[in-house]
Amino acid sequence: MPARLRLGRPAGILQPGQGPIPGRHYLPSRPDEVRWGYVPSVTSEPVLRMRSGQTVTVDTVSHEGILEDQGRDPVRWFAGHGVPARQVLTDAVAVARDYDRTTRNFDVDGPHVVTGPIHVDGAEPGDVLKVEILAAVPRVPYGVVSSRHGKGALPRLAGGAVPAGITEVEIMPPVATDGRPTGDPRRYGNVSVFTPVRAARGGRLTGVLPRPGHRDVAFPLHPFMGMMGVAFADAGSLTDPALNSIPPTLGGGNIDISLLGPGATFYLPVFATGALFYVGDPHLAMGDGEVALTALEGSLRATYRLTVVKKGAKGAPSVAFGYPFAETPQAWVPIGLSDPDGAPGGQGNDLDVAMRRAVVNALDFLQHDLGMDRAIAYAYLSAAADFAVS
Repeated sequence: MPARLRLGRPAGILQPGQGPIPGRHYLPSRPDEVRWGYVPSVTSEPVLRMRSGQTVTVDTVSHEGILEDQGRDPVRWFAGHGVPARQVLTDAVAVARDYDRTTRNFDVDGPHVVTGPIHVDGAEPGDVLKVEILAAVPRVPYGVVSSRHGKGALPRLAGGAVPAGITEVEIMPPVATDGRPTGDPRRYGNVSVFTPVRAARGGRLTGVLPRPGHRDVAFPLHPFMGMMGVAFADAGSLTDPALNSIPPTLGGGNIDISLLGPGATFYLPVFATGALFYVGDPHLAMGDGEVALTALEGSLRATYRLTVVKKGAKGAPSVAFGYPFAETPQAWVPIGLSDPDGAPGGQGNDLDVAMRRAVVNALDFLQHDLGMDRAIAYAYLSAAADFAVS
């Protein structure tokens, strides 16, 4: 039997509906309020309605611990890491149990549990949904970092190909463990690292990577939601590839920007009546690049204020009426995507394309919103701005 880990008191266990819920509205993640691997379309029925300017608290569920390569049984999987059943979220158990194993395809469907959509009264195509991030609280005192074959910075590609710039011995997870040809996700050789959360000196929460026989590796938590978006695509079915949860789009989605924690504001162009806001992919901490494939994934209780900014009105950056944009108390955050439609067979992952679009969006903001000459703005970006791969 594994040793029972001290999971720590600071985060506690926030089961659905329990503990502080600061928002005016509350949205849990029961099976009928989530989509596993897919985002809402512009014609999706909302699971919650609210007025512009109101607040909502959402209980989100991490996909780690419930995926097919982990056995689709979170109570059993987390028990293998010393977590008692009472410290496993009941909504995670319900999602894993209630989604049909015969229709969900681990190798095709997105991994994320997506909660929503939320209808915000008054939002119409051409407007902006202003998303103020008020809180992001861990629901459990543990998380998971996973590395899966074919993904991450050091993947083994389909058919056994080795990406340019690395050798076969540098592939992670190691080549010898790649069991993808079996078609059984439990034999793929994927690696999931269970990571307890504890309180450091002063009460700050830290993730702890245990190293038996050595000093543990600790790092600070920085909770944020990897996925925040509005409905963008008009798709024919729930599992239409255009709705896959993996690619971000002009409607946001799997944007994975670690700056978007409490205190930040995210602006999203609206494409559907009511905006149809959704969230998912909760993170406890993430380094830019997210090189192993995932962040420290862990379920969060997040609170937002959702406000509609009408087309032509003040209250949102001009760029945000056509492209996601963010700001924090310290910085403006123009965003660039290589495939803004997120369409199958599109441009895909091209960092050069994404970088150029981030620069253009930054120039447009500095010129049109702050009145800076475009050539001066270009010089400013080169001298004083940071561009990062989220």
